[in-house]
Amino acid sequence: QVQLVESGGGLVQVDGSLRLSCVASGRTDNTYILGWFRQAPGKERQFVGSVNWNGRSIYYADSVKGRFTVSRDNAQNTVSLQMDSLKSEDTAVYYCVAGWPGALRTDPESYIYWGQGTQVTVSS
Repeated sequence: QVQLVESGGGLVQVDGSLRLSCVASGRTDNTYILGWFRQAPGKERQFVGSVNWNGRSIYYADSVKGRFTVSRDNAQNTVSLQMDSLKSEDTAVYYCVAGWPGALRTDPESYIYWGQGTQVTVSS
């Protein structure tokens, strides 16, 4: 089992920035794909971005490309999400996820471990 704990959520104004962090513990394996999903009220979970084991391959949803940055630190067992130029439509609960090694995937079913989520609210 792997436990994922997110931190860094909160309230921020439009065009502001926020950085989310996630710490993995338990039977961690640096070969896992790590990433982020989000879910807004009344909507399905949406892929945000993911990174492969060595951090050299990163994939983003079109809606966040150029504004969000995913990074990982295997020595610290962490993955981060730097969010810049935030928009009101970025308001959601953000989840840290871990999946089996392989191609970077966007479907929620490909990720076997999920954090509890952290709320991000962008106000205008």
